[in-house]
Amino acid sequence: MPGFVLLVHRRDDGDSAVRLGITVTKKIGGAVVRNRMKRRFRELARALLPERGVAGADHVLIGRAGGVERDYGLLGEELAKALDRARR
Repeated sequence: MPGFVLLVHRRDDGDSAVRLGITVTKKIGGAVVRNRMKRRFRELARALLPERGVAGADHVLIGRAGGVERDYGLLGEELAKALDRARR
């Protein structure tokens, strides 16, 4: 089970910008843990969204338990796979 859930919503407003939203609930941990997870998600998105994101869509990453401890490379692979699936 990946350390996140990816939601992709096409806006259909004529704008081809790829937008990102990140949310991590208090169930995951305290502020330090949540902020660490958000920083990891932002870096992954900065690397992957321009190439693999859906143009004209909002992408929302929802942090899940175990996402902070998960290897950064593995998270990147999971996000790339999820983005490829969303583009189909």
